Amino acid sequence: MTDCGEDAKLEATKQASKEFKESENVAEKYSAMTATKHSDVNMNVGELSAAFTAVPTHKSVKKIQFANQEDKQEFSKFPTKTGRRSLSRSISQSSTDSYSSAASYTDSSDDETSPREKSQVNSKGSSDFCVKNIKQAEFGRREIEIAEQDMSALISLRKRAQGEKPLAGAKVAGCTHITAQTAVLIETLVALGAQCRWTACNIYSTQNEVAAALAESGVSVFAWKGESEDDFWWCIDRCVNMDGWQANMILDDGGDLTHWVYKKYPSVFKKVRGIVEESVTGVHRLYQLSKAGKLCVPAMNVNDSVTKQKFDNLYCCRESILDGLKRTTDVMFGGKQVVVCGYGEVGKGCCSALKALGAIVCVTEIDPICALQACMDGFRVVKLNEVVRQMDMVITCTGNKNVVTREHLDRMKNGCIVCNMGHSNTEIDVASLRTPELTWERVRSQVDHVIWPDGKRVILLAEGRLLNLSCSTVPSFVLSITATTQALALIELYNAPEGRYKQDVYLLPKKMDEYVASLHLPNFDAHLTELSDEQAKYMGLNKNGPFKPNYYRY
Repeated sequence: MTDCGEDAKLEATKQASKEFKESENVAEKYSAMTATKHSDVNMNVGELSAAFTAVPTHKSVKKIQFANQEDKQEFSKFPTKTGRRSLSRSISQSSTDSYSSAASYTDSSDDETSPREKSQVNSKGSSDFCVKNIKQAEFGRREIEIAEQDMSALISLRKRAQGEKPLAGAKVAGCTHITAQTAVLIETLVALGAQCRWTACNIYSTQNEVAAALAESGVSVFAWKGESEDDFWWCIDRCVNMDGWQANMILDDGGDLTHWVYKKYPSVFKKVRGIVEESVTGVHRLYQLSKAGKLCVPAMNVNDSVTKQKFDNLYCCRESILDGLKRTTDVMFGGKQVVVCGYGEVGKGCCSALKALGAIVCVTEIDPICALQACMDGFRVVKLNEVVRQMDMVITCTGNKNVVTREHLDRMKNGCIVCNMGHSNTEIDVASLRTPELTWERVRSQVDHVIWPDGKRVILLAEGRLLNLSCSTVPSFVLSITATTQALALIELYNAPEGRYKQDVYLLPKKMDEYVASLHLPNFDAHLTELSDEQAKYMGLNKNGPFKPNYYRY
């Protein structure tokens, strides 16, 4: 027994000695390689990778040694054109390729055929839809079921109102992100009696399997991830242009559907009973129409409802900004210099999340009130051109246009990450980057390197489109709040007696906001305190609400 034990120890010692010598050889080999010109290092990437693989994980490797200062400087330079990988694509290719999000089953799809060129039918024999692959419906159904588990308030509304069918006769044309969460909303509207036709408001946010599940259930949906601009407008047109079917309600996110119907089908637009809009961009367009006297239907501004502003915009973005950045870049936030453009509810959520993970955050603002809030929350308020050279990340959250211009992009440092958390793709001047002197290199889904002639690389996410829904997913619970608000707004406009709403833009009634919030409280086992008659009289309130005046700022 003793001899066997000694033999085993001796063998282990020999093996350890052998491994140590191997690691020494590898270290020497690597040091020699790094003493060569940088272009030579790039030519031996495969050999270098193999060398690293051979190193035992529990052994240390010698530090990189440079033969002289000149070689050290050469090693630190940006990659040259000859050293770039063969992933470079033409600008036109990288802007139109279809990619799926990290959360999407459709990542594995190799089918590059445009859905417009396919002939597909669902199990009921209907072909009134256009999705990537109807065969993915089963996977989409599972994702919808997962979302339903955290959207209990919307499901509760569906069950409460299903018997009454408050949307019976409503023909809803919808243009939103097509995700598992919006699918729960769409199927709720159908359960409440509506006929729905749907398209996507963003060319990158559609979950293909969810679109397939909706098409399989009988909803006419026209959307897939990675649409071209032409596809985008074609899908919108197919959504509203159907023989024997005319929309009488519009649910929009961004105003593109409303704009299309207003411009292309004015007779249909005039007969619409109401528009529900949930984004800053779309609401801005509605107010422009109203100011010009061209809005001939009542519209509900959901974006500025308390339940949208204070929950979806703030809490949703607080979580999803990190998710989107991690999935696309694997970045570590601690110590990074970040500038967030805009300190509205979206900006507040982004800043809060980034600061919590150790990022050094500063803010740009045009509004002195929001700027003061940022200062009081511990953020420096700066001008973008003052700090852009030092920033590791630039994030836009304004809803405006040309917030980040070509001048800013030219001054950014190598490796700066640029992305947008606003609805539309106007905040970053991406068009200015499509010039002959710049090279676009697709790194992974929704991630492009834009390479300057000197080798500098800026990392552009989702081509300047909405980061969280283009590159990741969003919390189902928060979207339940917004979706419930949208459903109630549709019910209110559709059932309102004639004359209640004129041809203007309206905010959601305060009572409805409070009702949406109350539906979500049981998830937290929350118990509201009730006013006594004396207390209600003292405050001048109804015991059942509303509890705040319309001018109250939450």
